[in-house]
Amino acid sequence: MSTSTLLQAPPLSLYIHIPWCVRKCPYCDFNSHEAVPNLDETAYIGALLADLEQELEHVAHSEIQSIFFGGGTPSLFSAKAITDIISGVANKLTLAADTEITLEANPGTAEHGKFSDYRAAGINRLSLGIQSFDDDKLNRLGRIHNRDQAIKAIESARGAGFDNINLDLMFGLPGQIASAAVDDVKLACELEPTHISHYQLTIEPNTLFYKFPPELPELDSCWDMQQRCHDILGQHGYQQYEVSAFARANRQCRHNLNYWTFGDYIGIGAGAHGKSTLVNRGSIQRRRKHRQPLAYIDQVIQGAACSGRRELDPSEIVFEFLLNALRLRDGFSFDLFECRTGIDRRLLINACGAVDPDLLVLSAVGLRTSARGFDFLNDVLEKFLLQESG
Repeated sequence: MSTSTLLQAPPLSLYIHIPWCVRKCPYCDFNSHEAVPNLDETAYIGALLADLEQELEHVAHSEIQSIFFGGGTPSLFSAKAITDIISGVANKLTLAADTEITLEANPGTAEHGKFSDYRAAGINRLSLGIQSFDDDKLNRLGRIHNRDQAIKAIESARGAGFDNINLDLMFGLPGQIASAAVDDVKLACELEPTHISHYQLTIEPNTLFYKFPPELPELDSCWDMQQRCHDILGQHGYQQYEVSAFARANRQCRHNLNYWTFGDYIGIGAGAHGKSTLVNRGSIQRRRKHRQPLAYIDQVIQGAACSGRRELDPSEIVFEFLLNALRLRDGFSFDLFECRTGIDRRLLINACGAVDPDLLVLSAVGLRTSARGFDFLNDVLEKFLLQESG
């Protein structure tokens, strides 16, 4: 497979990983660790900024369109720490005038005063890990907040000046029935966030739930929950623009859209991943950082924050592009495919022949899934994967 078109440098985002939590949730497979007493924010901030310095040689340009503080639980860090990180980033990179800066927050670790301080630090978008408004379900998920704290956190965030708020909600929870999942979504809509992420609980390896599986609803019941919840979200003005993402008009998450359109991103912090388009070499590289926080800090000091890197071969590039871009309800243009991958569209169009035509909508300008294909995206991707590996 040849790279026969011009590879262009895409927009650039920054992901900052804060790896600590109050308590590890039994379903979580992210790189997160229970916080140690007297957590040394200063040492970690120094490591983050040194890590960023080591990343600069891998970026084609220096303007950042979005920053995302993920975890773990970034809201464990003080507002001063967040301020210092953002200031340090701004000293090394150019922040676009309208840079979207998101902070993930746990309703059990933030209060009104802290939200106000985060807003003053430069955070302009909050993502609150609500998951459910049902106290029993929250307890089963190992969450440290309850229904009242979740509602109060949303109200406090809005009172602190945040007008761009995402709520994370899960369905298919242990012992959950469809009406309970619907009630969660109804209440979320009544609280009027600008964005709702709605996704099914899955059991992942290396989690407590994987070792001790809870009893989950049957697949048919989960399908019913999903369809009913999606209907309610639509009725309240939330448009599904990605598999698990719903937004009010013009309130899509710009950071995640950059992932899904195969943009570049720097990843700093313990276990963070990054992607760089190396235009001068005509290649795309992925890099990852050391996972254990103390080992990460030690390696950064030695100038070796990166624990592994690899350049993608053309077949990997095609599949990874599809893995992201087909998650979007509107799909993608062939122009975007060519400039982000450097691969001729004809190769992709030919590969579409391996997929059931009822699952794809192929036009003169681009590709998207059909309504049925969107619901069975894994089947679509599997066909492309088999085509590439064959």
